[in-house]
Amino acid sequence: MSDFASLNRYASETETELKSILQYWISHTPDQQFGGYIGRIKGDNSPDIKASKGSVLHSRILWTFSAAFRYSRESTYLDHADRAYHFLVTHLLDSIHGGVYWTVDYQGQPADTKKQIYAQAFAIYALSEYCKSSPLPEVLSVAVNLFELIEKYSFDSLYGGYTDAFSRNWKPVNDLRLSEKDANEKKTMNTHLHLVEAYANLYRVWPDKKLKRCIISLLHIFLDHIIDKQTGHLNLFFDEQWNLKSAIVSYGHDIEAAWLLQEAAELTGEQELIKKIRHVSVILASAAARGLDNDGGLWYESESAHLVREKHWWPQAEAMVGFFNAWQLNQDYEFLNKSFKTWRFIKSCLLDKPAGEWHWGVDEENRPLANQDKAGLWKCPYHNSRACLEIIKRIRDSIL
Repeated sequence: MSDFASLNRYASETETELKSILQYWISHTPDQQFGGYIGRIKGDNSPDIKASKGSVLHSRILWTFSAAFRYSRESTYLDHADRAYHFLVTHLLDSIHGGVYWTVDYQGQPADTKKQIYAQAFAIYALSEYCKSSPLPEVLSVAVNLFELIEKYSFDSLYGGYTDAFSRNWKPVNDLRLSEKDANEKKTMNTHLHLVEAYANLYRVWPDKKLKRCIISLLHIFLDHIIDKQTGHLNLFFDEQWNLKSAIVSYGHDIEAAWLLQEAAELTGEQELIKKIRHVSVILASAAARGLDNDGGLWYESESAHLVREKHWWPQAEAMVGFFNAWQLNQDYEFLNKSFKTWRFIKSCLLDKPAGEWHWGVDEENRPLANQDKAGLWKCPYHNSRACLEIIKRIRDSIL
């Protein structure tokens, strides 16, 4: 099959899958009684109506339907973006101290009120995307206010970068972790990666000079501290002074950063920085490729040569884009073939064809991890919908 035919088929298949993912969320997740979206759907597709509702989940839903509407102009998608936005600002936004809560209960009352910078970043990312379609002037105002809160309370003017978490009223906390599996450290790759992502999207709708400086500073944090100069992988956890506190390798984050950092750098227009980031984008993609199995699936992570032999949904979605982006940078067809192969793995092992959406992941025998969520605080339509949108756009742009 010719390159043109292979690429055209890839775009066509991902467009079909995008519609399928969105239809699942439209059909199964709106909470018709209490508003917003159901906080959890189990692996067997049964809803947990009384599950907590997360700011990250609602932000990711808001981003997904906003981006899908911009691509397709399908009014139903904008309706769901509106729904997610109104729940986010009505229930998850703290009207007293500012910022978004980590969770509210199923009725929309504050539950975990900690201010994770990761969550603030996703709210900015989503609101910025919604700005591109919504005429509401207050949307941008909410996003900018979140940016200013992060810069006021989280930015470390002494050592650079951002502290991970605070109390509801923006005081230091002892437990800064996003989840139980994370190291309890002040600075993390994950939060910084999603701040880059969020600030870049905000810059598209609000090209502020301070915001640009923050994006540039974040990119230098990756170049100076987070990207390991020996291995090409991302380092994950640090203390306040950027001393490394973990040996874990996250293949999914490696390949996600490979294209997100480049996207942010391109927006700055700083040519020397763009050149450096393009170079490390290929290095990150090559490092991530060490986690590929023979079937095209990307293993979850490793630590001290111990491989977590699971393949979760989101690293596969990011691999589609990250390897495709690496091919666009250097025209090495091995990268394009890796993107194709990961997509074939997804179709074969991750798509829940009877019920819809993607399984959380599979074990080393490619059996679905049935005890994991189909939707929840972490399982969302953002990674896989975004991968489809990115592949469609990149192929259509190159063909046209």
